[in-house]
Amino acid sequence: MSLTLQAGGTSARASASGPSASSGALAANQATTRPITTGTSVLGIKYRGGVMLAADTLCSYGSMAKYKNARRLLGINSRTLIGASGEYSDLQTISDLLRRNALEDRCTADSLYDEDNNEECAKETWSYLRAVMYNRRNKMNPLWNDVVVAGFRQNADGSVGEDPFLGVVDKIGTAYEDDILATGFGGYIALPLMRERYRPDMEEGEARALLEDCLRILFYRDCRALNRVQIAKVTKEGGALVSDPYELDTFWDYKGFVSNKGALGTDGGW
Repeated sequence: MSLTLQAGGTSARASASGPSASSGALAANQATTRPITTGTSVLGIKYRGGVMLAADTLCSYGSMAKYKNARRLLGINSRTLIGASGEYSDLQTISDLLRRNALEDRCTADSLYDEDNNEECAKETWSYLRAVMYNRRNKMNPLWNDVVVAGFRQNADGSVGEDPFLGVVDKIGTAYEDDILATGFGGYIALPLMRERYRPDMEEGEARALLEDCLRILFYRDCRALNRVQIAKVTKEGGALVSDPYELDTFWDYKGFVSNKGALGTDGGW
């Protein structure tokens, strides 16, 4: 016999081997009430000829830096990328959902040739995620993520457009587009730096250097960040590409890092 809590807050005893007990146990664990295994900031930027995302590969279990190879930048199809902060298991759910939709589109397409298939563009994926997130929020079972979507818009004839797309959707379905985006702690630290240095005509190398500088500063200041990072980009000619993880060089000899802030006669802060 086990004690289960039924709807409405009443308690009842049920047999551990009975069907009612097993169904009640499953129902009690279907909703994520708070994120546990989480990733931090995702950064996005448009540049001349494309759009780029960046994120580190750390997933923290509470306050413990546990998983250091969690890849949070994912290619959904040949011209759309997503990156997400928040609960990693919910990101896996979103990835499975989008890839299942992409596979269904390929299997039901009129042509077997890749060049004839009409894949979802980035804005269609963003609009679909907005509906998914809002639907889950209304069921009081949200997906605990802020998702950045990057790619290109689509012309009326199904061809890839000239304008890159960059948008974000949060866990309650709030969605917007911009030229530069940052989720998580990056919205407080990285976004002001990106606004200061951003230009619409930036070259790819300049955009990558800016994102790496922001990730490096986040590693210094965000205790849930890591200097092992990924960069992903979408271009009209090359499609979606995601780099393998690599480590950023760091510098710890700044005077503010070296001096003792916790000594007597100081306020103990930075």
